[in-house]
Amino acid sequence: MPYIVICRLDQIAESAVLHSAREMVSLLAENQDFHRPGVIDEARHLKLGLNDIAEARPGLTAPGEIHVDRLIRFAQGWDQRAPLVVHCWLGISRSPAAAAITALTLEPDQDEMALAERLRTASPFITPNPRLIEIGDAMLGRGGRLIRAIRAIGRGADAFEGNRFCFAIRPGEEVPPATPDRPKGTG
Repeated sequence: MPYIVICRLDQIAESAVLHSAREMVSLLAENQDFHRPGVIDEARHLKLGLNDIAEARPGLTAPGEIHVDRLIRFAQGWDQRAPLVVHCWLGISRSPAAAAITALTLEPDQDEMALAERLRTASPFITPNPRLIEIGDAMLGRGGRLIRAIRAIGRGADAFEGNRFCFAIRPGEEVPPATPDRPKGTG
């Protein structure tokens, strides 16, 4: 039963150990320094240097086709014998978008709305990055369905950072509890 563990940067080591993960996707700002957990195989660690923005802005790196292409190719090489850790700075925007793209890469016959609803059920705090979703939709030939599905679940609940959660790549599969901690809410 392969699944994705979605978390924020400060949870990567604990997440990798708790879920016996050996592969990881990091979606962080270009040149952001961090320590890769020792249990993650260096050859199976994809680092995507991009900011959490929806359109180009001076001094920042917007998500682009090159990032999504690398993500799709990495997902296709995931052996699925152990969970995949996908993280960004706060676990709210880039990593859930990457998880949706990964799931559709590996299980292209699933319904986009059902996938978006599974994401929302797994975490009330996520708001998948719209630029990553738009590019993923186009590159995976979804005809706008993924974009519409993610928009339909709306913005996540206010939080300064997200909870770790597990997400099945296939509909109907159960995932273990993520042992989430409580997010630091806004009120």
